[in-house]
Amino acid sequence: MIDPTTEETLAVVPDTDPAAVDDAVARADAAGARWAALAPADRARALRRFADVVDGHLDELAALETAEAGHPVAAARREAEQVRDLLEYAAGGVERLTGRQIPVAGGTAVTFAEPLGVVAVIAPWNFPLPIAAWGAAPALAAGNAVLLKPAEQTPLTALRLAELASEAGLPEGLFRTLPGAGAVTGEALVDHPGVAKVVFTGSTAVGRRIMARCAGTVKRLTLELGGKSPMVVFADADLERAAASAPGAFLDNAGQDCCARSRILVQKEVRDRFLELLEPAVRAVRVGDPRDPDTDMGPLISAAHRERVAGLVPTDTPALVRGAVPEGPGFWYPATVLAEERAPERARTEEIFGPVTVIGTFTDEDDAVRLANDTPYGLSGSIWTRDAARALRVSRGIRAGNLSVNSNSSVRPTTPFGGFKQSGLGRELGPDALAAFTETKTVFIDTAH
Repeated sequence: MIDPTTEETLAVVPDTDPAAVDDAVARADAAGARWAALAPADRARALRRFADVVDGHLDELAALETAEAGHPVAAARREAEQVRDLLEYAAGGVERLTGRQIPVAGGTAVTFAEPLGVVAVIAPWNFPLPIAAWGAAPALAAGNAVLLKPAEQTPLTALRLAELASEAGLPEGLFRTLPGAGAVTGEALVDHPGVAKVVFTGSTAVGRRIMARCAGTVKRLTLELGGKSPMVVFADADLERAAASAPGAFLDNAGQDCCARSRILVQKEVRDRFLELLEPAVRAVRVGDPRDPDTDMGPLISAAHRERVAGLVPTDTPALVRGAVPEGPGFWYPATVLAEERAPERARTEEIFGPVTVIGTFTDEDDAVRLANDTPYGLSGSIWTRDAARALRVSRGIRAGNLSVNSNSSVRPTTPFGGFKQSGLGRELGPDALAAFTETKTVFIDTAH
């Protein structure tokens, strides 16, 4: 493991081999059966204890996230707080995970929301701490066991989270972290017949491979994959507010975000004014040591990833705005704003996953919707306008799972999250998250005899 800010070795974490995965699945299956048999109120109390323990270690978790992923420490603390909030939210749903009573001829039928069993959560390196909890918290609340496979670059927060679960009194084997490479540990989990569901967040290419492997055992599957999300700015928008918010929309986590607004579509007549406002906002972003509380943007995750971003957007590409980066060690890449007509084709069409956005223009509503949808992805996006009716029309027209009006936020623990098209399958978060980790069982009771 390499610290992306200093390029120094943080830790050496061994892979979990297939034999160890097999043992972990067996232990999780046994622990999950006991966990599911608990009274719902007891399961909810256990999750609240887990949330309380996480709350007592927020600074520690944030420091680990900063060290392994390069997140600015203020952002990393918010991510640790999200883990606590997700556990509390999931605990509140345990006792509301109810079935139905259905009148039928000759008797009645009742349904039960039964836990699946063992759930594998394969978490990414870009937001390793909160996204691990996106899957783990509702899965546990629904009565399942969880095996968490973190990305190879960022296992430390996941390992610590499992330790905190044990400190909170969760049963042994119920929630374990299995670090390792995707080709070793990940594939062993995906292929294992004892794993009932896989939750994966990552690239669309890897998601396709996981989906194909899950077919062999007809595993349940949730996929949160790539994005090429647009920020659509109409001429009647509050341009000052839109331009001020835009840097955060594509520079948060150095652009390593599936929801990053890597396309900004501006109505043609206000393009020049929007760019006048955007340039100083981008240059004001403070890039540097993520341990400094004043830092807004840290480094990319690795040298290999920096090379990938540079392959899509070479540093000599003509830019409307190009920010500065620190000298010395660290996997830095400058904040970059490109004009669509001068951007490389791959930067215009592929997910960059770096601090880059491309400015394009549109003429009217229909053109805006057409351009926003001109991508195989459909994860997120934002619409800036003062016209409420237009906001609703355009929102219904854009094929994406998560849209914001006069805001660039995409993720809230209390609302469903997921993508259209090649951005994924299923939904996470929100009031229905627990149901995604259950199967419906129908029981008919003959009352005629």
